[in-house]
Amino acid sequence: MAQGPALNPFAISQQQLDTAAKKLNLDPQVHALLREPMRTLEIHFPVRMDDGTVRSFTGFRVQYNDARGPTKGGIRFHPEETIDTVKALAAWMTWKCAVVDIPYGGGKGGVICNPKELSTGELERIARGYIRAIGRFIGPDKDVPAPDVYTTPQIMAWMMDEYSTIVGHNAPGVITGKPIALGGSLGRGDATARGVVYCIIEAAKELGINLKGATVAVQGYGNAGYYSAKLMKELAGSKVVAITDSRAGVYDANGIDPDAANDHKQKTGSVSGFKAQKAITNAEILELDVDILIPAAIESVITDKNAPKVKAKIIAEAANGPTTPEADAILYKNGKYLIPDFLCNSGGVTVSYFEWVQNIGGFYWTIDEVYDRLKEKMVKAFHDVHQMAKVNKVDNRIGAYMVSVARVAEAMQLRGWV
Repeated sequence: MAQGPALNPFAISQQQLDTAAKKLNLDPQVHALLREPMRTLEIHFPVRMDDGTVRSFTGFRVQYNDARGPTKGGIRFHPEETIDTVKALAAWMTWKCAVVDIPYGGGKGGVICNPKELSTGELERIARGYIRAIGRFIGPDKDVPAPDVYTTPQIMAWMMDEYSTIVGHNAPGVITGKPIALGGSLGRGDATARGVVYCIIEAAKELGINLKGATVAVQGYGNAGYYSAKLMKELAGSKVVAITDSRAGVYDANGIDPDAANDHKQKTGSVSGFKAQKAITNAEILELDVDILIPAAIESVITDKNAPKVKAKIIAEAANGPTTPEADAILYKNGKYLIPDFLCNSGGVTVSYFEWVQNIGGFYWTIDEVYDRLKEKMVKAFHDVHQMAKVNKVDNRIGAYMVSVARVAEAMQLRGWV
């Protein structure tokens, strides 16, 4: 490839697969098939703008592997969307669905656009135009999209409606992440964070850490970060002592009220300035002397430069890709217990799967049923990975890859693809 691995997310995803394949002694034919997506679609579609002009938009949909079931993955509306990003995310979705053992393959999609510069009407026409362009390639039993960066339940509602119009009947199972009134699942709002907390609880049992009163730092106070802080306090009895967002953050050894901090952020736009002992930066929060660190912001924040200074016993990756491969090796060597992103934050796709199941069956669950089933899935996935890593004497990220790749490879072989 022309780009180096550091710049190309798809090259990184292939490297991670290669590591797992080597550890598994994977059949070279299976390995070769898994290194590339099964189907890559690039589309160009017209949209009439509010000023009457017609613009052509470029979109993508990648269906990486469907050996275990319909492909599944979000749709991003982003001005810098690239095909390599979409391919990498589709690969990671393949492994994420396999590690939590739901009957999906991985997919991903996107449209190159800047939602911040578009009116509500223009967003709706882009959403519908995208679905018209990919409509023949998706469906409840083929490929099931969902929201991602800069897409919302409302956008999913428009997309579901457009697909239903195309096929001539109501088809809620084609899209997940919909509003509750259109077949969305209860429990989806905090599902990612709830999965994170379930994993932390299991890790603490393995390590002999008492979570009651244990200290927690959360980098990134969006949906996943806020709910992770809130649920660590409510479900585990832990004490949140530090939080940051994209601007800055706060530290208080006596503990921070996650709800009060979130209210402050909703009013002011940031947790910065919330009443606490002192201000703290995004760099400083990663090196705090806490029991649990939850990176819930952006990618590549823990690197070979700061990994030696990470003091937390458990690092739970609520964000995608917050730790670089070089940092992984340092943390593992230093005895830190890292819960890798595509295991740790898979609660979201798991409840999306539950939404699809409810749509297909036409029978909807209570919120307690959703939470109970999510916990069952996350706890089993955690222990599958923990055991794989322990037996093979590898870090948890490689262990998670080994679990996932082995499951996808088995499905391919049983189907007779190789």
